[in-house]
Amino acid sequence: MATLYAGLMSGTSLDGVDGVLVDFATGSPVVLHHIYQSFDASFAAELLALNSPADNEIHRGALAANTLARSYADVVLALLQVAGCVAADVAAIGAHGQTVRHRPQEFDGCGYTVQLNNPALLAELTGIDVVADFRSRDVAAGGQGAPLVPAFHQDVFARSDATVAVVNIGGFSNLTLLPPAACIDRPADEGKVLGFDCGPGNALMDYWCLRHTGQPFDRDGAWSHAGMVDEKLLDRLLAEPYLARTPPKSTGRDLFNPAWLNQRLSAVGSDATPADVQATLCEFTARVCANDLQRQAPDSNLLIVCGGGARNHALMRRLQARLPGVRVESSDAHGLPALQVEAAAFAWLARKALQHETGSLQSVTGARGARILGAIYPR
Repeated sequence: MATLYAGLMSGTSLDGVDGVLVDFATGSPVVLHHIYQSFDASFAAELLALNSPADNEIHRGALAANTLARSYADVVLALLQVAGCVAADVAAIGAHGQTVRHRPQEFDGCGYTVQLNNPALLAELTGIDVVADFRSRDVAAGGQGAPLVPAFHQDVFARSDATVAVVNIGGFSNLTLLPPAACIDRPADEGKVLGFDCGPGNALMDYWCLRHTGQPFDRDGAWSHAGMVDEKLLDRLLAEPYLARTPPKSTGRDLFNPAWLNQRLSAVGSDATPADVQATLCEFTARVCANDLQRQAPDSNLLIVCGGGARNHALMRRLQARLPGVRVESSDAHGLPALQVEAAAFAWLARKALQHETGSLQSVTGARGARILGAIYPR
C-alpha cells in the first residue's frame, strides 16, 4: 500500500491553502514537500461572508465549495509535480474543508458543524481517494468536533520526561497539553491529553488590520508593536464568559467576530488609536493562551507554537513575557515547520481513516469515545 498522503488545510485565517505531501514509510510522518496557494481577495471575502447568515447561502456555499475543491486540486497536483509522483503513488488526500459554522451541542443537543468542501469533485480532479468531513462523527458522538489536532500533536511532539504544551495559532488558537508520553495511557484522568480552543488567534487582528491599513494581516506584528495596550479595553475583552469555561470547549467566528469586538469597543468608549487597538488584540491573544496554559498545565516549561501566529514576532514576544518560566518556541525548532503542522495532521487523520483507526481523543472533545473520523470518497 502507498505510504504517501497529501494533507490540505484552509484555516480560519481565510488566507489560502497549505498542502503537504507526507511519507509514513517509517510509521512517523515525514513532510516531503509543502505548497501554499493564496486565495484571491474576492474569494476570501465570500468565505468570510458565508460565516454569517445571509441570502442564498445554500447556492453560494455550494459554488464556494466547488471553487475551494479546485484550489485544493491545484495544490495537490503541484505537490505531485514537485515530488515527481503520479496520483497512484498517493494513498489518499486529507481535505478538511473550510469551516463556516461550528455549533456543537447547541439547539437540539447535538448541534452541527459545517465545513465547505466538495470532496467528490476533488477526487475527480486528482484521481486520488479523498478523506473529508472529519468533525461530524465526533459531534454526532456528543463531542465538540474540535480541536482535532491534539492526537497528532501527541504522536509527533510528546516527550517521555516532560509535559509539553502545543498551541496552534491560526484564525483561532487551540492548546494541546501532552503529559509525559509514558503516562498517556493511564486509565485515570491524570496523564490524559487535553486540548481545547483558547479563543481568538489572528482572526480579530487580521480584521482590524485590513479595516485600518488595507493589509490582510499585520506582517511580523510590526503594527501592533508600534501601539500601546489599552488596559481598559483588554479587561473588557478578557471578561468574555467563554474564556472561563472548563474544557472540553471549542469556538470560532460564531462568537469572536467583528460585531463582538465592536460592541466591546463601544462599551468602553476607548480613545485608543487603531495601532493601540491592534496592540491590545495581540496582547489579548497572548493572554488567553498563557492563562489557559498556567491554569491547566502549570508544570509545563515548553510551549511549542505552530500556525501563522508563530510568524508574528510581536505575539511571540508577548507570549514569552506572559510565560517567563516557559520556553516559547516555534515548531520549526521541533522538526515540523509551523505552517505545515495542521496540513500534516489531516494527512495523518486520512491515514487513520483508511486504516480504520480512531483519530479523536475523548479527553479532548468530550465525545462518548474515540471515533474513526472522516468520510472516504474513492477516486
